[in-house]
Amino acid sequence: MEPVSLTTARLLLRPFTAADADAVHAACQDPEIPRYTSVPSPYTPGHARSFVTEVCPAGWRDDSMYTWGVFTREEGRLTGSMGLMRLTSHPSENEAAIGYWTAKEQRGRGYTVEAAREVVRWAFADLGAGRVEWYAEAGNEASRAVALKAGFRMEGTMRSKIAHAGTRRDAWVGSVLPSDLGLPSTAPYLPFPGRG
Repeated sequence: MEPVSLTTARLLLRPFTAADADAVHAACQDPEIPRYTSVPSPYTPGHARSFVTEVCPAGWRDDSMYTWGVFTREEGRLTGSMGLMRLTSHPSENEAAIGYWTAKEQRGRGYTVEAAREVVRWAFADLGAGRVEWYAEAGNEASRAVALKAGFRMEGTMRSKIAHAGTRRDAWVGSVLPSDLGLPSTAPYLPFPGRG
């Protein structure tokens, strides 16, 4: 797929370029990012260059992972990274999972929620996803708060879901469906009786 950019009231979500490597490297020096994501630790300038020039473009190219740098529209300042990974691509089973990190100095401003809402809308409208999942290590309250504000419904805890730093960890999981946002679904949905 050709990379696309998205905009919100305050943000520009665009594919990373080589020029973003220094900002990505600086943001990922915050120990909270590698603590809860797959970002390597220590995070070197080489990791950042590889991420923006190889990993991200490859995901767009093979239509498997769509990664955006999230920037303020006015100053062009990096606020974080937002990724959407295809879980399945069959039209009747099209599902994706969202992931994100936020630069330390940009937290608490609602940027990640704003970006996540736009990426979820794009997943439903442009990819035809029937479900978008979110999961994070159990205990990651900040990521959970973003997911809830972005419209995800919590579904429970998955045991031993995440392998991180040589240890398997439980994960909280949630999802959002097109119908949660008043959008049409790509396939009929028959909820379990008694579910709201």
